[in-house]
Amino acid sequence: MAATRLEVNLMRLLSRCEALAAERRDPEEWRLEKYVAALEDMLRELKKQSSKPAPELLNEYSRKVDFLKGLLEAEKLSSSMEKALANQFLAPGRTPTTAKERAPATRTVHLQTKARCTGQMRSELLGTVCSELLLLLSAAVQIVLVVGLPSDEKQSAVELDAVLQHHQDVQEKLAEEMLSLARSLKNNTLAAQNVIKQDNQTLSHSLRMADQNFEKLKDESDRLEQHAKKSVDWLLWIMLIVVCFIFISMILFIRIFPKLK
Repeated sequence: MAATRLEVNLMRLLSRCEALAAERRDPEEWRLEKYVAALEDMLRELKKQSSKPAPELLNEYSRKVDFLKGLLEAEKLSSSMEKALANQFLAPGRTPTTAKERAPATRTVHLQTKARCTGQMRSELLGTVCSELLLLLSAAVQIVLVVGLPSDEKQSAVELDAVLQHHQDVQEKLAEEMLSLARSLKNNTLAAQNVIKQDNQTLSHSLRMADQNFEKLKDESDRLEQHAKKSVDWLLWIMLIVVCFIFISMILFIRIFPKLK
């Protein structure tokens, strides 16, 4: 069945949204959000039409629109770790939107976004560690300077020791937080992998059941067709017998009751 005008417009806008999502956008960029809202409206209208596409194609459109919507919501999160975790649960499309694409554009966008979020998270962690190391280095320099001071300034040295201890405590706390974040990210990644694995198993089971049901339906259709053919054959023979009987009866009737003169 040929695609309707609404479906063609939806595919064009969807392709445009995928291209915008693949680009690096400014925080004040508003077009993609408006386009995704328009896609949702067009998808609802397409589902209401009488000449709507196949259910598999509608599900693929919904999957891609939901992916773009989730991508926008993930970009609004504050921390890079939350963004990376949100991107783990996004499900890109399975098929290309246009014939020019070799691979689904949403899958490429998904990989780019995950790599970008991971890089931001690493940069934040490294920046925090570097700042703490600089604080420790400045404290060590102050200690070296205090060692050379006269004895009447030992009190300030004690205060500096307290500052150094504070920085050491902060560093230990930061290391613990980094370990906790790493464990949390690992657990969330494993949970996401388990969910995806279960979904794949469910999908495989559904496909197997669909194949089995299709084979059973095909067998039943063949049996029904054969039964219909047999019924037609018997009906034809019965009609022929009835016609012959009526013909013979009319001849006998004419012979027995001749025409009056």
